[in-house]
Amino acid sequence: MPSTYNSLLVVVSLMVATLASFTALDLASRISMLKHSAVRHAWLAGGATAMGVGIWSMHFVAMLAFSLPIPLGYDLAISGYSLLIAILVSWFALYVVTRAHFGVLDIAVGGVLMGFGIAGMHYTGMAALRMSPGIDYDPTLFMASIAIAIVASTAALWIARTLSDIRQRHIIVKRIGAALVMGVAITGMHYTAMAAADFMPGSICGAANGVDTRWLATTITLFTFAILTVTLILSRFDVRTELLAGSVTQLNDQIVRMVNHDTLTDLPNRRALVERIETVVHNAKRADTMFAVLFMDIDGFKTINDSLGHSTGDEVLKAFARRLQQCVRDGDTVARLGGDEFVVLIENLASPDEAQDLAQSVLDRMGRGHWSDEQPLQAVPSVGIALFPRDGESADALLKNADAAMYEAKRAGRATWRFFESSMNVAAMRTLQIQNAIRVALDEGHFSLRFQPKYDGLNNELVGAEALIRLEHPELGLLMPTEFIPTAERSGLIVQIGEWVVRETCRQIRQWQMAGLPEMKVAVNLSPRQMIQPDLIDTMVSIVHAEHVRCDQIIFEITEAVAMHDAPKTVDMIQAFQGAGFEIAIDDFGTGYSSLAYLERFRVKQLKIDRFFTNGLDAQGHEGRAIVSAIIALAHSLNMEVVAEGVETPSQLSELQVMACDQMQGYLLGKPLTAGAFATLLEQQIDIEPA
Repeated sequence: MPSTYNSLLVVVSLMVATLASFTALDLASRISMLKHSAVRHAWLAGGATAMGVGIWSMHFVAMLAFSLPIPLGYDLAISGYSLLIAILVSWFALYVVTRAHFGVLDIAVGGVLMGFGIAGMHYTGMAALRMSPGIDYDPTLFMASIAIAIVASTAALWIARTLSDIRQRHIIVKRIGAALVMGVAITGMHYTAMAAADFMPGSICGAANGVDTRWLATTITLFTFAILTVTLILSRFDVRTELLAGSVTQLNDQIVRMVNHDTLTDLPNRRALVERIETVVHNAKRADTMFAVLFMDIDGFKTINDSLGHSTGDEVLKAFARRLQQCVRDGDTVARLGGDEFVVLIENLASPDEAQDLAQSVLDRMGRGHWSDEQPLQAVPSVGIALFPRDGESADALLKNADAAMYEAKRAGRATWRFFESSMNVAAMRTLQIQNAIRVALDEGHFSLRFQPKYDGLNNELVGAEALIRLEHPELGLLMPTEFIPTAERSGLIVQIGEWVVRETCRQIRQWQMAGLPEMKVAVNLSPRQMIQPDLIDTMVSIVHAEHVRCDQIIFEITEAVAMHDAPKTVDMIQAFQGAGFEIAIDDFGTGYSSLAYLERFRVKQLKIDRFFTNGLDAQGHEGRAIVSAIIALAHSLNMEVVAEGVETPSQLSELQVMACDQMQGYLLGKPLTAGAFATLLEQQIDIEPA
């Protein structure tokens, strides 16, 4: 029996298939974003219904485009079954493509099942014609239609999975193109299946009911377009709402993280650490367990920051944080309080030895390797340990006591650990008082200078002095340099203090000169922090010139350990000082393991023998004398003067004179004097000079 097609309805069927495909792709993306189970199931059901209606409508409109020489109609019940199949197939497709784990095998199996389902929908729909005699199908085209359905379904699943991420660029354009391809494939399957149908001559449609085909096609088409359009609008609106809600949630999470985490290292900050410690305190009290707080401060970090810059310092901090996380156990907390201060919270300790072992492990680990690609840096901390409940039952108490123990570790030589002891609180309070005293000392005039005389080794004549700083606090009394200089060094205030010492020394020299007293060279110590200042020499020259004193009246003393820390740089600095007219002395010689090659390159004015070797002249007998004699001989061979400090006994003085030591200073010869007392000493020097 010959058949014909309505071209307009054929085009409409393709449009319906394309719109249904686009809706399916959009729904797959929408459902993939959902986490809440109930909402996800609701969208699966609603989306499957809309998508199923779309696919079924395409089939039905395409059937309405088909006509025979006899009246045609469709059984409502059988048509309803085909619609139900379309909805079930759609639900299956959406379920498969929106699962979290979806592989190639899932696509293949799903494509086969979907293909059979779509073919089943079509041929069930064909059965709704209730033709008599029945429809005869060409086997080849019949199998081809099923194959097309399987291939189209597999492709649809793969495309839906590929385009499920809405963050892709040009996602809408990609979906439109993919929907058009899928629409062509679906309609191609339908019309291939229709081509397989052979209607026998004289056949009668048992479902013919006289309904106007054009009216029915228009109604179904409009109804379908309405359903799919509303579904798309709801999906797009819901996606935007979901994205907005997700953005707000993400922003809130970021704000919470910023409040509780350090921006440089991404470690918990002080706020988060305190909250964690309070929680652990509560749990430890209930379970009667012990835990430890390890407070760490990187030794020499300020020097790294000042000499190499803050960017290198930041890299060191980040590297230190990463390595520290590798040193602790799973479940322990690593936090950064700020600057170079880090804390490790170790929970569920069986004994204090575990905290001790971990602290030693950290020190061993940090002492290995380099910390920066540009500079061979090592960042080793001093560690203070406080135990709960022995050393405190609150976060503040534990942190404060661990901090006190850390400072005790620094006083013990750095790169070591100490457990907290109650006596440390006294030392910590003293340190805090000294810190506060230093901050106001420059403004309120609490600093003063003492001048320790230096005498010629041959004739005992006064040849100079060493300027020594003192801090006279109204409440703390007279503070010696050993008490406040380390604190000033750590805080960076030593730079200002050092400039004050040079300026005050020059003023005193100028006053002595104006009083007609003999010229004396005065030695001034340079601290490690001053040595790394890029404008150190220019600053010193400007101070000396401003006070109208010659540069050669100042001798700057650099400790041997500081000089050898970066010997090539020290050589350049010494030459620059000498070029400006200053003289340089190497202080504490014998304690810094100088290389003889560098000692020759230093070419300084003086070597100062450390008081340890001077004391050894009495305590170590022949061996002590041999060492001092060798130092003096070495210095003289390099055309350097030798100054022995710490001369306290007549026997030491006698031995040094025999060894031809150039200059000496110590309590035996003269204690540090005020400027006025030293002026009196200078006057006496005039009196004893021959007329």
